[in-house]
Amino acid sequence: MRLPLFPIPAVLFPGAPMPLHIFEPRYRQMVAHCVEGNEQFGLVYHDPDRHGPFSTENGGVGCVARILKYQPLPDGRSLILCRGLDRFRIEDGIESGAAYWEALAAPYDDEKEDKRGLVPRRRRSIDLFYRVLEEVVRYKQPFPEIDPYAETGFQIAQAIRIDPGWQQELLETRKERERLSLLDDLLRAVLDSGSIGEPGEGPFGM
Repeated sequence: MRLPLFPIPAVLFPGAPMPLHIFEPRYRQMVAHCVEGNEQFGLVYHDPDRHGPFSTENGGVGCVARILKYQPLPDGRSLILCRGLDRFRIEDGIESGAAYWEALAAPYDDEKEDKRGLVPRRRRSIDLFYRVLEEVVRYKQPFPEIDPYAETGFQIAQAIRIDPGWQQELLETRKERERLSLLDDLLRAVLDSGSIGEPGEGPFGM
């Protein structure tokens, strides 16, 4: 599939909402094109301070974003609300007259794994997540609803504010059990420390 790309220092997970402020001229053009078309673009994690200039030839993994709400502002900027759809891998860049990046992208699906016992396994991760909310975050119930019959790892991950490099590792993991293990290790560490970190830092940092 052909995708316009939006590289930013943030990770979008399948099923997760993400509000965005569009202000650069090239991305204003990209969003206008998407709104007139299928309302989709590829969001790719890229931090120029860490990774240098962005390249469409690095095989990066991202998530297709669908624009749910579009609010144009008088000066040409816009506010949009997106939701993550499926993951993709960049196959090759496309030379075009557009000011923004475009690429050919292929689906990035999970590898096959034994589904037996997966729902109870997901429930254990959900229970651990709820323990963190109750004992550490002091979150007021009702807790966020998480479906153990869908990709539970991505549902939990979207609620955790942590280094986007870690989030990208989770996004690229291609087995649900491995994602759950990564999350469980993080959640247990939070329970053991009894802290969510300083404001703006660490898991659940506000």
